[in-house]
Amino acid sequence: MSSDFEGYEQDFAVLTAEITGRIGKVPKLLGDEKKQMVANVEKQLEEARELLEQMELEVREIPAQSRGMYSSRMRSYKQEIGKLEADFKRSRIAYSDEVRNELLGDDGNSSENQRAHLLDNTERLERSSRRLEAGYQIAVETEQIGQEMLENLSQDREKIQRSRERLRETDANLGKSSRILTGMLRRFPHSVLKREMVNSQVFFQWT
Repeated sequence: MSSDFEGYEQDFAVLTAEITGRIGKVPKLLGDEKKQMVANVEKQLEEARELLEQMELEVREIPAQSRGMYSSRMRSYKQEIGKLEADFKRSRIAYSDEVRNELLGDDGNSSENQRAHLLDNTERLERSSRRLEAGYQIAVETEQIGQEMLENLSQDREKIQRSRERLRETDANLGKSSRILTGMLRRFPHSVLKREMVNSQVFFQWT
């Protein structure tokens, strides 16, 4: 079940990286290219939301003792989608303003200042995206290390439990043998037991 979740995670990471790049391109395009880019981002955001829904369904199927880690990751992904939607909204507002300026023939300093401001925001968005991808990679590696440690601890615990069971079985067998021997000694008369011991000594001397 967790393998399906991780597959959705990989798809989500690739998809959000593409969305981030396309949002950054929106202010730099003109005319039909810009309209097409906006439509593509809207479609990919919808795909990302559907992926989140699939991931939530997978989390519900994970055992309760392991669900906390996946729930925490889901919260992070939802925050990421929220941030992308906010960035896209700002990009579309800037796009609408630019279209209005083109229609009105407003090519003055205000338009240039807005364009410079958008470029600055785009650069910050790209830097944030790179930091997010690096953080995600670190989280994945940390999770893998933790999973390996848990598996090793589980194996060690099973070995200890098996050793304890074998020790208890050995103790039980020794106790049973001791009780049988004690019962035999009690049933033998003392004179017979002494004679048997002498015979055993003579036998060993001849051998």
